[in-house]
Amino acid sequence: MSKEFVHLHLHTQYSLLDGAIHISELMKRLKSYGAKSVAITDHGTMYGIVDFYTQALANEIKPIIGCEVYVAPDSRFNKSYDKKEDKNYHLILLAKNNTGLKNLQYLVSLAQLEGFYYKPRIDKELLAKYSKGLIALSACLAGEPARKILNEGYEAAKKVALEYYEIMGKDNYYLEIQDNGIPEQNIVNQQLINISKETGIPLVATNDCHFLDKEDYESHQILMCIQYQQTISDPGRKDSHSSELYVKSPEEMWESFKDVPEALINTVKIAEMCNVSMEFGKLHLPVYSVPEGFTLKTYLEHIAREGLHQRLAKVPLEKHKEYYDRLEYELKIIHEKGYDGYYLIVWDFINYARKNKIPVGPGRGSGAGSLVAYAVGITDIDPIKYKLLFERFLNPERKSMPDFDIDFCMNRREEVINYVRSKYGDNRVAQIITFGKLLARGVIRDVGRVLEIPLKVVDKIAKLIPEKPGLTLKKALEMDPEIKKNIESIEKGKELLTHALKLEGLLRNAGMHAAGVVISDEPLVEYVPLCRGQNNEVVTQLEKDTLEKVGLVKFDFLGLKNLTVIDYAEKLIRKNHDPQFDISKIPLDDEKTFELLSSGETTGVFQLESSGMKNLLKKLKPTAFEDIIALVALYRPGPIGSGMLDDFVKRKHGLQEVTYPLPELEDILKETYGIIVYQEQVMQIAQIIAGYSLGSADLLRRAMGKKKPEEMAKHREIFLYGDEKLNIEGAVKRGFEEKKASEIFDLMAKFAEYGFNKSHSAAYAMVSYQTAYLKAHYPVEYMTSLLSNELEKGDKVVAFIDECKKMGIKVLQPDINESYKDFVIAGNSIRFGLGAIKNVGFGAIDEIIKEREKGGKFKSIYDFCRRVDLRQVNRKVIESLIKAGAMDSFGKNRRQLLQVLDTAMETGQKEQQLKKEGIITIEDLLKENGEAVEEEFYPDVDEMPENELLKFEKEVLGFYLSNHPLVNYSSILEIFTKKSADIEKSDESNVVTVGGIVKSVKNYITKTNERMAFVTLEDLEGTMDVVVFPKLYKEHVRHLEEDSIIIVKGTVNFKEDEYSIVAEEIYHIEEAFDKLISAIKVKINATGFNENLSNELKKVVISEKGEKPIYFEVEVQGKGKVLIKVSDEYRVSPKLGFFRQLDSLLGENRYSVEVEI
Repeated sequence: MSKEFVHLHLHTQYSLLDGAIHISELMKRLKSYGAKSVAITDHGTMYGIVDFYTQALANEIKPIIGCEVYVAPDSRFNKSYDKKEDKNYHLILLAKNNTGLKNLQYLVSLAQLEGFYYKPRIDKELLAKYSKGLIALSACLAGEPARKILNEGYEAAKKVALEYYEIMGKDNYYLEIQDNGIPEQNIVNQQLINISKETGIPLVATNDCHFLDKEDYESHQILMCIQYQQTISDPGRKDSHSSELYVKSPEEMWESFKDVPEALINTVKIAEMCNVSMEFGKLHLPVYSVPEGFTLKTYLEHIAREGLHQRLAKVPLEKHKEYYDRLEYELKIIHEKGYDGYYLIVWDFINYARKNKIPVGPGRGSGAGSLVAYAVGITDIDPIKYKLLFERFLNPERKSMPDFDIDFCMNRREEVINYVRSKYGDNRVAQIITFGKLLARGVIRDVGRVLEIPLKVVDKIAKLIPEKPGLTLKKALEMDPEIKKNIESIEKGKELLTHALKLEGLLRNAGMHAAGVVISDEPLVEYVPLCRGQNNEVVTQLEKDTLEKVGLVKFDFLGLKNLTVIDYAEKLIRKNHDPQFDISKIPLDDEKTFELLSSGETTGVFQLESSGMKNLLKKLKPTAFEDIIALVALYRPGPIGSGMLDDFVKRKHGLQEVTYPLPELEDILKETYGIIVYQEQVMQIAQIIAGYSLGSADLLRRAMGKKKPEEMAKHREIFLYGDEKLNIEGAVKRGFEEKKASEIFDLMAKFAEYGFNKSHSAAYAMVSYQTAYLKAHYPVEYMTSLLSNELEKGDKVVAFIDECKKMGIKVLQPDINESYKDFVIAGNSIRFGLGAIKNVGFGAIDEIIKEREKGGKFKSIYDFCRRVDLRQVNRKVIESLIKAGAMDSFGKNRRQLLQVLDTAMETGQKEQQLKKEGIITIEDLLKENGEAVEEEFYPDVDEMPENELLKFEKEVLGFYLSNHPLVNYSSILEIFTKKSADIEKSDESNVVTVGGIVKSVKNYITKTNERMAFVTLEDLEGTMDVVVFPKLYKEHVRHLEEDSIIIVKGTVNFKEDEYSIVAEEIYHIEEAFDKLISAIKVKINATGFNENLSNELKKVVISEKGEKPIYFEVEVQGKGKVLIKVSDEYRVSPKLGFFRQLDSLLGENRYSVEVEI
């Protein structure tokens, strides 16, 4: 007898944090077993069905599509029992045919959409409705018959087995037996065999596979702990139950079930009955309803021609023909490809957005190259004016869907998605799932936590692995064997590494694509299983690439915050300056905008705010919109590394000759000074030199980007000598010298690697220009909008407030009676937004503003606590408001307010409770009669020290608002340190002394397992980067903490226009005075010098006795300066207190110091 066996109960990695089987590894294993079929039965989902199906077929193994579903004990709508009871039953469902596949998709989707209660659940009513084409297996010990055997006995189990048999029909229900070493399983197996004998319900043998090899059992235990957030020593942790749940060979299965061979034979019988065929490639676009009398084709033509007519109002008449010819060409291609409907769908929802004043971006990606898109208003960039190519978006010679990526205002994007849902039907629209993986650093952290390795140790180990996209743990260990040594040197290190390598790459969690939405012609469940997102959204169970395979089209609804910023700034400008202001109508040659760009003052300007980009702007000094398009394309690692960027700058300013490979290419390359910057230029060169159509030129560009030698050789041949079948003439036939043409091919290949999509650059350059224009012309409105749109990002708020200071815009402290949630304009200043204060939630702010508008300004903290709902505005909120200075306007100091906070809240709570009970308080009566309320109590205490006030501000605002800790040190720092803003390229390799407050510290572990740090140091002029190598780090780690004030001596290093300081010595500020100052010189004017001043000076010197000599530089009228050294018994200790006393006596800057360098 042939010992064939088919695994029909198997969990891949798509059973998230439970299945530990990679599909690719599974297929290799099954091939080695000679397996002909296998089933996928992940828990409650069908995430992996297409991946599984395609890989199985590629390995000549028949895929059986299934799922281990959860069956509710009664109705799927009953969601009242305790989670801990886990009353759900398991059931294996396998699709016999395509009808079964569709029904399985319905069941799994409805379990998620209707029956979800801790788990996605169906019920028997739903199973009966969608049972056609399905085979059911009774599942594991959590199956209903097994549970009945163990809890209620044989008869109850038999009854429920017959119930399933009746629902599923003859030959479609099997009793599942397993050999997993669990004692209860032996009891269940025997009883199921008896039920089978008595009822005729057939048996089937399975192994409930969760991992590939028996040796993977321990790693699977770790995986379960990751899922349930437990550690390996937790006494009640979830267990894998058995080390037998691996992918056994047919021989092992026959050995286990030799006494019930029919259960093994039935696996093959079931596999033969299951024949699902998935359909790939057929599009399921939604049907767009056109007005009566139109087809999809004629309606698109109608709106495109009408739209272009309007667009051409400002275009010279002699150019109109070029536009109309291009429009007709594009319309022809769109129709031939069958994409009229696609264009109309996108146009329709963008049209809805524009009509409802929802900001839409000018374009994104290659779609900006379509004139039809520009004509109908999908994009807002003229592709002819900016030489953008349609074929880069929709290639007539390539079978691929067009893909418009659309940017919407971040806050209103959901409105557009809701419109699409209402137009096409909720059941035809869904968002798209994504999966997170256990990646190199993450898996180290997860496994380390489960093994209870100290967090600091795990973090240190994780940081040894370089952060490079696609770098696996295995590759990292091969690249640097020291990493393995370091990991294995710690306690449980070998165990950590073993499990991390086993689990790496498995799926960790499901999420939702940031922008992708699918819309279909039929209910989506006809094509894909569905589930719910975190916020109850309907989401596909298949990822975006898989969706494309099954014929569903992804529409990208992206949220771009900069559009929200522009929109809010426009509203402020219309309110404060120009009621007609429209950002889309600003001139693109505005002098003030280009001045701002050329200065590099582009913090807050879209795409242009990195330090490298700022330096590039200062070098390039853009003078035209096309320069910005080029900058967006060029500022990437490839072009920067190739030297293209430097050549571009030099050629623009006439410092390098502009040359062209051939005179025929001047028209294409003129705007980029003879340098190939864009992918479109590569395509145009192929068209001019070798006679390519733009479609075939796009295919050439793609091939060059892939750099496959055999492909490149083939394309070189075509480029030089042509190809009749492809209708390409070739460079030689077109009269170009072969050697020169070959050189141009090499040049194209080189720049195809670096070239960027010009359509995308042009569209994003428009947003860059618009934001720069707003900053240049309406700085207060623009910065207010920026700050309001980054309320919850403390680091951004800090950066933008710093920028406001540089721009001379005052940011006023928060005020409970003047501030709103957002930042608001107050004259020529900006009032701080309450929403940017830590611990102050939007609900609390809404309550504060509602009460303020209803009852007027708050008079005191007591008045505030009486009036606001203290359930929403809790103690933490009020404390944070006080610390931020938002209650300073009450006329009490912050220490007083903090000390009476509990009393004020208690008073307020009592009064609110009395009002709730309908009792009128004395305070109410006094208020009604216009009499003063009983005096409020405040302790008679001074304000807290300034350093404490500033510390509180930093805590709740993220920065210092009312003052800066360095202000107290500014006069002395000025004497012996260099300001960050004064460090220039001439300082390269010089030793400088700088001082400031530690803003941030990034710790790193070197390859030799030593700690070093990159410190951001802030002075009153700006910030600087300080590199602290291991030796110095060890000595001064105590000083390298946020908010420490330190002095650093070090060497200046420049990279481009950015500098860092490599520290050689580090001192805390007080320590620095003593270490670095060798002598103090006090300047005195003889005219004002008297005995009283002399005595006071003597007191100061005596009170600060130390080691440093002191000199008096006395200026005698008519005789010049006389230097007097004070006796050595009056040497001083140069601490901050000493200098403050000198300032107080003599006025600032009346002394100097000599510094040891």
